[in-house]
Amino acid sequence: MSTRRKKIYEGHGKILYEGPEPGTLIQYFKDDASAYNNAKRAVLEGKGVLNNRISEYFMTRLNTIGVQNHFIRRLNLREQLIRELEIIPLQVVVRNAAAGSLSQRFGLPEGQALPRSIIEFYLKDEKLGNPMVTEEHITAFN
Repeated sequence: MSTRRKKIYEGHGKILYEGPEPGTLIQYFKDDASAYNNAKRAVLEGKGVLNNRISEYFMTRLNTIGVQNHFIRRLNLREQLIRELEIIPLQVVVRNAAAGSLSQRFGLPEGQALPRSIIEFYLKDEKLGNPMVTEEHITAFN
């Protein structure tokens, strides 16, 4: 990661730097992990490398079925070249085992397998505490 690049944004899991051409950015994946709206933090060695590869896989697959996205190409173990765009402020969480806020909300023991995968949606807005939203909220508020 070059310190000569201009930092555009830093979040919990990524840093965005100015890209080599107008309309592009370099996305750097960090090893930082957070839970409970950033109240619980840790550094997980190698998390950024895994997130980079997972992101590349999903974005490439989406592209092959006609879903355009920001991914251009992977640059190295932790970085991607991406198109600059306006994000949809939605966080999608897929749960296969009880953990974190799900355990807390439903009184389930941490690590308990769920009867099926659960998909949850959260509005990415830290000022509002990243509230959970439903598909109804998403479609009603566009």
